[in-house]
Amino acid sequence: MRAALCLAILTSVLRSQSLEDQISKIAKDLQSRLVECRRDIHMHPELSNNEVRTGKLVTEKLRALGLEEVKPNIAGNGVTALIKGGKPGPVVAWRADMDALPIDESNFPAPYKSTVKGVKHACGHDAHTTIALGIAETLNQVKDQLPGTVKFVFQPAEEGVPNVPEYGARLMIKEGVLENPKPQAIFAFHVASSVPVGKIAYTDNAASSASSTVNITIKGKRAHGAYPYQGIDAVAIASQCVLALQTIHSRRIDTKEPSVLTLGTIHGGDRRNVIAESIQITGTLRTFSETITDQYEKQIRQTLKGCTSGMGGSFDFNLKRGNIPMLNSPELNKAAIPVIEKVLGPNTTLAQGPGLFGEDFSAYQRVVPGSMFFLGTANVAKGITASVHTAEFDIDEDALSIGVNTGSKILLDYLIRNSK
Repeated sequence: MRAALCLAILTSVLRSQSLEDQISKIAKDLQSRLVECRRDIHMHPELSNNEVRTGKLVTEKLRALGLEEVKPNIAGNGVTALIKGGKPGPVVAWRADMDALPIDESNFPAPYKSTVKGVKHACGHDAHTTIALGIAETLNQVKDQLPGTVKFVFQPAEEGVPNVPEYGARLMIKEGVLENPKPQAIFAFHVASSVPVGKIAYTDNAASSASSTVNITIKGKRAHGAYPYQGIDAVAIASQCVLALQTIHSRRIDTKEPSVLTLGTIHGGDRRNVIAESIQITGTLRTFSETITDQYEKQIRQTLKGCTSGMGGSFDFNLKRGNIPMLNSPELNKAAIPVIEKVLGPNTTLAQGPGLFGEDFSAYQRVVPGSMFFLGTANVAKGITASVHTAEFDIDEDALSIGVNTGSKILLDYLIRNSK
């Protein structure tokens, strides 16, 4: 009886407030549970396509909240769910990624450090998942006032899976997450270690680059290290190739086109006194244009042919194309900016240029208009400044309720504007 009375009083209080005020209060009251949820996920990170525990946690929480059509095990460990508003209107989606990275966190000083050796949430996907769950809980409490439907997409494998043809966003789309019902737009947050907590950055049009994986094998001929003339030294050839490949960007690509070719690993040889027969080189190529990617592919092959043939060797080369550029909708951004600044205050949105990072949210944007916003999580005073994809990375957890509040209102604003 007492619980029912308290619920009735709470419901009466909420209904006396504006919908925006209700959302703000719910988001604020969730903060401690958001921190608890984020730390739980952070302590139990799972690599791409292995998000079994995380997917189960998300599924259980969505079902406990009472969301409709909760569907687990999509594209592996992905989950979708719906909030059907009490009024007619459009469908809009929110996406969160769930996977972690193969980065060790053994020396991380926080009490919530990873319990899995060699695996860490170093890109903020623990925060993305937590915020999306918070938005679901917030909007579900006011769903009778929502004009339309919100679809939640919890995605595995954003960071990529070696030697697997399809995964992450592309496989989610293939398995129907943007159908039945099809959203008219999709939104997402990504934590930003360069943006102060309390601010949100955005980019119109191209926000992230296409990313391709470079695989090179330099082939020589084995010989004793004392008699190099009897062999073909793959180490010497590879050294020349690495240096020559760097001139593609500086001398053969239009200087107005941002791009980068990074060679991150080089392995080979048998022992110190043997001329190496084979060297493997891997790297990443980032561009904002398929035309420039095509140009790189041709010129990498030309460069390798020249270096190897001139020294008596040969090569194999493969360019595996991955994420396409993320193209944010200027129209969605323009509508969301005043919503964000109403929540956070004036001058809290920051326009920023494109970055040469990869993000498979871009795949959703080729099906429906979409925008990803960059949620500030840095705090110099707290010493939280480390970049994503590092062992030291952390977030200011005040960003969690900020993300829930602003994300909920971005979705609400979209539903209201497009239900008329």
